[in-house]
Amino acid sequence: MTPYDDPMRVALEEARKALDTGDVPIGAVVLDPEGGVIARGRNEREGVGDPTAHAEIVALRAAAVVSGDAWRLDGCTLVVTLEPCTMCAGAAVLARVARVVYGAADAKAGAVGSLWDVVRDRRLNHRPEVLSGVLADESSDLLLRFFSERRGEVGLR
Repeated sequence: MTPYDDPMRVALEEARKALDTGDVPIGAVVLDPEGGVIARGRNEREGVGDPTAHAEIVALRAAAVVSGDAWRLDGCTLVVTLEPCTMCAGAAVLARVARVVYGAADAKAGAVGSLWDVVRDRRLNHRPEVLSGVLADESSDLLLRFFSERRGEVGLR
């Protein structure tokens, strides 16, 4: 059990909502420095027709509005069900989040340690702390079921 299990459960709720629009079930939340949820996001690429509408981007944009500091999310934590891609890892760095917490690793596109490690690149001026594997099984299962149903493989797992 980690202090991020409950926020990850909120991110998983957001991920399930993405299914309503046919989006890949990925959810994210941003926590303020005290650990309270200040923003939520889920994949909305299919729903709004925007290639940048990843769960992390949606949540970071909402958190920036709530924080009132336009774009700096100092001390905040990004919690996401799947390891962020290069775009989302870069956004976390640019937003100055203190940490990135994710559930399932993404061997095909992960940019927080799996395929690339954008957030810990020493050439950048900000490097968030990373915690991986939080409720990884739940996050992975949701994604595996989604892609299995998409491929017509229902019942194989």
